Amino acid sequence: MPEIVIDARKASIGPGLMVNRILPFRMRRMVGPFIFMDHAGPIGLTADKGPDMDVLPHPHIGLSTVSYLFKGKVTHRDSLGVQQVIEPGEVNWMTAGRGIAHSERFEDPAILAGGQLEMIQTWVALPEKDEEADPSFFNYEKDRLPVFEEKGVWMRQIAGEAYGLKSNVPIHSPLFYLHVELQAGHILEIPNGYEERGIYIAKGSLEHKGHFYTTNQLIVFRKNEEAAVIAREATTVMLLGGEPVGERFIWWNFVSSRKERIEQAKEDWKQGRIALPPDDQEVFIPLPDEKFKRKDPPPGALS
Repeated sequence: MPEIVIDARKASIGPGLMVNRILPFRMRRMVGPFIFMDHAGPIGLTADKGPDMDVLPHPHIGLSTVSYLFKGKVTHRDSLGVQQVIEPGEVNWMTAGRGIAHSERFEDPAILAGGQLEMIQTWVALPEKDEEADPSFFNYEKDRLPVFEEKGVWMRQIAGEAYGLKSNVPIHSPLFYLHVELQAGHILEIPNGYEERGIYIAKGSLEHKGHFYTTNQLIVFRKNEEAAVIAREATTVMLLGGEPVGERFIWWNFVSSRKERIEQAKEDWKQGRIALPPDDQEVFIPLPDEKFKRKDPPPGALS
């Protein structure tokens, strides 16, 4: 039997954007280094509602954000000056380190005119030695990511290593992260050799040892458990896990091994010591339950 099965909960990350929140969960905060997982969509957008769904500039520390789209387009801007449109099958990997701010906006008229958006965002906690690293951003087009296909299964290695596939996306600790499409009846062995492993059902349903699991559930397996799942229908899953990085504290968008570092990050954001994206500075998200305005343009990135 799995160690735990987590049902996604509804969460709001903006006035017009509701998501399925999978991690953290009160009884299981992390799977390997993965400390956060949201599944947005599928969402039909209209031109008048699009701006309400934008995720305004907000800060992070101590983690890497990983954005992956099934459908739609999202424009990323960050305090390094990066502006990047992410499309389906690509990976945006942003390492916050000591501090970064970014926004995610839905600006493509074709998408806003009645298309759909569906994306997964995860956060990967950094090892202690990398928590104060310089912030960085990389976009990886889908042609740069390894793909495997045979009868009944297709998979893309987003990050890490599994099934003999290895992604070139730079990581800070041992992990695996894959997008997998299964046809009905196909049996998939969950990668062994990692301390912690999970499979999230984005669409469809699975069977494991006579038990059935469905859309928006994360199945977390015990260490060294031989885990094989059967697709009961055409099913889309995300495989994720790896080696634990130790206890982490999480508050709002901040992750750290030290509580006092999170308190510092709160004050840094209030005082404008984490830069806003240079081309997205008009509005931003304040600390929860705090109303404040910056009197002056934000200074450069944290030093």
